[in-house]
Amino acid sequence: MGRPLLDLSLYLVTDTALCGQFGVAATVSAAVGAGVTVVQLRDEHATDDELVSLGRQILAVLDGTDVPLIVNDRVHLVDAIGAHGGHVGQSDLGIGQARALLGPAAYLGLSAQTVEHVATAREHADGTVDYLGVGPVWGTATKLDAAAPGGLERLHQVTSASPWPCVAIGGINRQRLPRVRRAGAAGAAVVSAICGQPDVAAATRALRAAWDGASR
Repeated sequence: MGRPLLDLSLYLVTDTALCGQFGVAATVSAAVGAGVTVVQLRDEHATDDELVSLGRQILAVLDGTDVPLIVNDRVHLVDAIGAHGGHVGQSDLGIGQARALLGPAAYLGLSAQTVEHVATAREHADGTVDYLGVGPVWGTATKLDAAAPGGLERLHQVTSASPWPCVAIGGINRQRLPRVRRAGAAGAAVVSAICGQPDVAAATRALRAAWDGASR
């Protein structure tokens, strides 16, 4: 498998509404400068054309940073944006179809809530999936159709069963980051802990410090 391993430690999922007047691209730029390692473009309300435009704006600020851009759900737009991969949920396009669309070079993440989801994903060929997004760990207001929170115990069950690195998502803030890392996650995905914060860079630095200071 030729894809380099992802550094999932601090994974930003964008929220256009939360970013407000400051804007998504400016938020990404400030957050990456302060320690974000992966950016996922998520905007369920944008048209395909709007998402491509926004994705290209994000790519422009990521240029030269080595931080990859992952597109949520709409893997058919990865090429048009020039992004580095896609991410699909359990009710989105199947991972076999998503991999076929993306080709061998792009990253593919899969949302998983249970050990059974891990077992199903393992039925696919090696190299199909690069990482799992596990959650929501706690309740979240940024994804209205999210599954019920699974808590840290479920997170630990999934990370223990998964052959892939897992990034935890759902209700994660600076105070909860150490517990997420101790549960076996390779990283934490955040939305409102960065998007819409009064000082994006300061908020990101605090998250970065909490993750880096946590023992596994």
